[in-house]
Amino acid sequence: MTTDIRIIFTDLDGTLLTSQKNISPADNACLQQLKERDIIRVIATGRSLYSFKKVFDSTVPADYLIFSTGAGIIDLHDETLLYAANLEKQDLQSIAAYLQDHRVDFMVHDSVPHNHRFIYSGNRHSNSDFERRIQLYSSHATPYTSLDALPSQGAQIIAIFHDNLQHFTQVREGLDKYQVTRTTSPLDGKSIWMEIFPPHISKGKSAAWLCDFLQIAPQAALGIGNDYNDVSLLEFSGQSYLVANAPTELHGDYRVSPSNDHDGFSYAVRQVLDG
Repeated sequence: MTTDIRIIFTDLDGTLLTSQKNISPADNACLQQLKERDIIRVIATGRSLYSFKKVFDSTVPADYLIFSTGAGIIDLHDETLLYAANLEKQDLQSIAAYLQDHRVDFMVHDSVPHNHRFIYSGNRHSNSDFERRIQLYSSHATPYTSLDALPSQGAQIIAIFHDNLQHFTQVREGLDKYQVTRTTSPLDGKSIWMEIFPPHISKGKSAAWLCDFLQIAPQAALGIGNDYNDVSLLEFSGQSYLVANAPTELHGDYRVSPSNDHDGFSYAVRQVLDG
């Protein structure tokens, strides 16, 4: 189907990136062709800006970046920070106390765009995914000491659960005044991450902000993703695709393209622009 798409939003890990953490030749060529067709390319990722830059050490084949699941937006041409949202200290303290009461391992992240730095609090039980993330960011991770030591603002709180949806659901019920997003761990591929943001933050809402900023209608947007934290983006976009490696329970809600290891991004683009 031929359509007037003016902007394309794509998730990064598990969608645009292969399992080897690179962009396939076919998907890279597609990104270059989109530039030639004056279609705006937006990467929408759960990664922080710091983590995103660890993937791309040269020119990024995109125009804008939505990072930290929507907490920040930058123009990739000059790295201008266009949008940032943070939780206030009172909220950070309230959420942290609640998570401690429920014996949840969590990390309180600094404000955008420095939210690769975090304070972590763990319980006595082993949580290998939580511990691995601390090791990966050891130079930016500080142990929790007290509620008063939390930052004055923070982009998000990430709580890490073992593969236990029941515990996740129980904890989420007490956080209904915030935006709570579920995502699958990018580290072990099975642990459940709970990302807690201000109530107006998600990939979809930040995509809406950017479209308004660029004066582009949602109907002219294509969204491509692979996980639960992409649902708001897929629902916002006038056209949407889910790559085949996404959780099977999401497949029935969207058109499905091949997996991230089989050029799912460029397949979806071709279907919408030239199919």
